[in-house]
Amino acid sequence: QVQLVESGGGLVQAGGSLRLSCAASGRTFSTWSMGWFRQAPGKEREFVAAVRWSGISTDYADSVKGRFIISRDNSKNTVYLQLNSLKFEDTAVYYCARITGWGTGKYDYLGQGTQVTVSS
Repeated sequence: QVQLVESGGGLVQAGGSLRLSCAASGRTFSTWSMGWFRQAPGKEREFVAAVRWSGISTDYADSVKGRFIISRDNSKNTVYLQLNSLKFEDTAVYYCARITGWGTGKYDYLGQGTQVTVSS
């Protein structure tokens, strides 16, 4: 059983920054691709970013490219999402996930989410 626990969300002004963390259980975390998704009110959940097991290869949605940075620390079983230059439209619940298909947006485990609210 895989458990993912997000933290770091909050209220921030437009242009500000936040860093989200996702702590994962599981001895084989270092072999997993991990990702972040988000869901805004009234909208479908969407892909935000992903990172391969090594931390070297990453993928981003066009809407966040150049502003968000995904990273991981395999020694801590943790994946991060640095959110910079935040916009009002970044407001959403952000979820951490274990990716099952690179480039497909598919995942098999999802955390409970952390709320990010950007005030304009």
